[in-house]
Amino acid sequence: MELRDIEIFLTLAEELHFSRTAEKLHITQARVSQSIKKQERRVGAPLFGRTSRAVRLTPIGSRLRDDLRQAYDLINGGLERAAGVAQGIRGTLRLGVMGALGNELRPLIEAFAERHPGCEVQVTEFHFSDPFTALRSGEADLQLMWLPVREPDLVVGPVVLTEGRVLAVAGSSDLAGRASVSMEDLAGRPVLDPGTDGPGYWFEGMLPASTPSGAPVPRGPRVRTFHEALALVAAGRIVCPLNAHVTRYYNYPGIVCLPIHDAPSTEWALVRRSAGETPLVRAFVRTGSDLGMLAI
Repeated sequence: MELRDIEIFLTLAEELHFSRTAEKLHITQARVSQSIKKQERRVGAPLFGRTSRAVRLTPIGSRLRDDLRQAYDLINGGLERAAGVAQGIRGTLRLGVMGALGNELRPLIEAFAERHPGCEVQVTEFHFSDPFTALRSGEADLQLMWLPVREPDLVVGPVVLTEGRVLAVAGSSDLAGRASVSMEDLAGRPVLDPGTDGPGYWFEGMLPASTPSGAPVPRGPRVRTFHEALALVAAGRIVCPLNAHVTRYYNYPGIVCLPIHDAPSTEWALVRRSAGETPLVRAFVRTGSDLGMLAI
């Protein structure tokens, strides 16, 4: 079995979807089908059960996946390390993150360090109120950004983290005693004003101008940093939609964080300059793609 066929099998075993597998590997769906059929002929049994609605692993397919995964990772890691030496992939990668997210990327950073021992990842912080300046100026080689990002000079992907959302409210708020809240509870309640140093569509990915039913969500005071936002929440001047990881790192007096049960999940992707894709950047992006999406 060729290494590419193993990669196709393992990707399909993860995605359980032929077209997504083809898209992820940048091949045709027909190529995926041909590879799987060839592997099934070699094994002498179906590896996947297929219906018009679903793809599932057979018991034999599950066993093969478990047997191949560790070996594939060892082989691929060895090839990556050899390629890194041959291509001169060395130096320091500057990775921009917001707040405590650098710790959530530890599995990715450690996987990259194992593949490329001559490289170092330097995690730097940027503020949500000025999302793209550090990346565009070259102060950061890559940034971890919530989606959507629709900037013509930037390349987006892969998605490496996903998480839910919470609403930070003052302990004195009428919402504070609830088990969870809805996006509709934002109606008429001021949220922070992030200013104009970033595109409006990106801010609205977290701070909607209206609820799903169309009720306005007013803007409150101008805020530049996360801690400024928390101070305003504690004072009861704003409520603040946040990503759920903040509850693991911050316990701010006077603030209650409530799950938003109908909010979309936040997807975090690696973003880089289209004109700044060095071998070091490509190697980190490739590691993120291979590792897959982490759930916080």
